[in-house]
Amino acid sequence: MIPARRPERVVVLALDGVYPFELGMPSRILGAADGRYEVLTCSVDGGPVRTDADFTVTPEHGPEILASADTVVVTAVSPARVTAEPSPEVAAALALVRPDARLVSICTGAFVLAAAGLLDGRRATTHWHLADLFRGMFPHIPLDPDVLFVADGRVLTSAGAASGVDVLLHLIREDHGSELANRVARRCVVPPFRDGGQAQYIEQPVPVRGAASTAATRAWALDHLDEPLTLAGLAAHARMSLRTFARRFTDEVGVSPGRWLTQQRVARARHLLETGDLPVDQIAGLVGFATGASLRQHLHASIGVSPQAYRRTFQAATG
Repeated sequence: MIPARRPERVVVLALDGVYPFELGMPSRILGAADGRYEVLTCSVDGGPVRTDADFTVTPEHGPEILASADTVVVTAVSPARVTAEPSPEVAAALALVRPDARLVSICTGAFVLAAAGLLDGRRATTHWHLADLFRGMFPHIPLDPDVLFVADGRVLTSAGAASGVDVLLHLIREDHGSELANRVARRCVVPPFRDGGQAQYIEQPVPVRGAASTAATRAWALDHLDEPLTLAGLAAHARMSLRTFARRFTDEVGVSPGRWLTQQRVARARHLLETGDLPVDQIAGLVGFATGASLRQHLHASIGVSPQAYRRTFQAATG
């Protein structure tokens, strides 16, 4: 598929001590978005970069490419390399970024943005294990270490490792809609939607051997979102007591069953708003909200706009 408009230029800044896994995320995830993004990688001096593994990488570009970026991604580096003040080279490189460019950090990349003053006045997150270190270095920055990512205007910060995938899929969803984001997720064989407010640290993501899981009930619920699903009904489907189901669900998913259902219903409603012209009241019924007013309330709480405004904005952005 050939996009109708110029691909968004995404520049990944690779710093010494970078984790190879996180460094490759933007190219892998955004590169699967049907040509919507051009992903380039640079270093602060145009030279090789030492990774946290036993090899170096040599980006194709120097820092000058940052001046042309629509989005800049600062990937994770070893915690041993984070500092409260940026090096002169890093500061000079980030000074090249346009004021209107979007900034994204993965894991300890938040330390780099904070050291450069780019998180001042904004909420942020980073890996939960490094929360105390971050607060000690940057006490003026409100930190939420319990979520997968935080989107505060043009600046997005994400937590450790795989949450970088979540924030990149979020970018695709915000830029081009849930249909493309879901398609990219399928291509990359990753979960298509984990809300930014989901907990970073999930107590029991994989059930202990012999223990029942809520996964089958979650899959069943996604096929029955238009029905009045209750906690009792979900527990009965899973053949668990209410208390056991609620505890195990939260252990596995990181949020309560009720919050998870709301997230899924809002995600389904966004998809329907993006891909058709069904009336809001009809969409509300299809996704399990009792009324159009309920859908409006939940959508506004999630993304800050009404269904009509979301549809207009999305269609204008992708038209």
